[in-house]
Order: sequence, then structure tokens, then C-alpha cells
Amino acid sequence: MPGPVFLSGDRIDLRTIEEEDLDFLQATVNDRAVRQYLGHRLPVNVHQEQEWFEERASDDDHTHLLICRDEEPMGTVGLHPKDSTGVNGEIGILLAEEFWGEGYGTEASRLITDYGFRERRHHRIMARVFSGNVGSARIWEKLGFRHEGTYVEAEFLDGDYVDVEFYAILKKEWFDREAET
Repeated sequence: MPGPVFLSGDRIDLRTIEEEDLDFLQATVNDRAVRQYLGHRLPVNVHQEQEWFEERASDDDHTHLLICRDEEPMGTVGLHPKDSTGVNGEIGILLAEEFWGEGYGTEASRLITDYGFRERRHHRIMARVFSGNVGSARIWEKLGFRHEGTYVEAEFLDGDYVDVEFYAILKKEWFDREAET
């Protein structure tokens, strides 16, 4: 059973990641459809997933939360500082394929972005998208992130060099946008 609710949305909750969730996370990260957009090319075994849980999911600088509908795990969303000052934060999201295209990723990303500005006090939050991941790019566009640039052929995924697109939004832009709605 997933951990307690940390952030609540309209259709999903972001819950703490517990040891019982590791089987789901390992299966999801090893799913070819999911991993093609993660930049992670190696298989993840039980020991490695446990190690990630102990080192990263419990790290004070990183926020990793389980995306759940009711108590059903759907994926994870994370926020971590991109620099030693904490000015910049970066979001990463992983959603099991059966939940793609339903708006769950957008809702989870909205919740973690708001948390990053309100509670983590980031000034700027960014996200990376590998070319071909149209759904992920759409999330950031819907949330008002601007496309800041492209690193051409910066990653090697699934036998090809792919571009990496960078999106970001400033705290003031986030709250100005929120005030308009």
C-alpha cells in the first residue's frame, strides 16, 4: 500500500514512496516503452531499486513521490536542486504506459511545480525532454513552461542520437499565470 498523501490534486495524489512500491517501480522503469524516454539504458534489478530507494528516495535534497489514483500506483514524479544554491530545480516524471494521455502527468507536474515554488523556494524550475517524447513536451507547454533550447544529439537512446529539449518557468511567471486563471 502506498505511503501517506503528501500532495493532493483533483484526480490523483502524490504519496511518499515506500519499500512496498519498489516492485511496481522496478517493473515500470524496465518497461521498454517507459525507459526509452528516461535516458536509462541498463536493466534495474531488485538490489539496484532498493539502493535507489535508500539513497535517493530518502535524500533530504530530493523529493520523490508516487503518483496514485486512489491507492493505485501510476508512476513517480521528482524534484531536485540543479545547483548548490537551490535556485534552480529540475522535475522528472515517470508514468506507466497505461496511464499516458489521460492528463495524469500534467496534474502531477503541476502539483510538484507548485510545491517547488511554494515550499522548496526554487526561483526557476526546469524539465528535460528527449526528442520523440511528444506527451512530455506537451505537459510543459500546457503548464506554461517555455522552450529554452535544444541540445542537438546530446543523448544516445535506442540506437540513435537524439536531441534533448529544455523547458523552464520562473516563480513569478508561475504565479502570474495562476492569478490569470
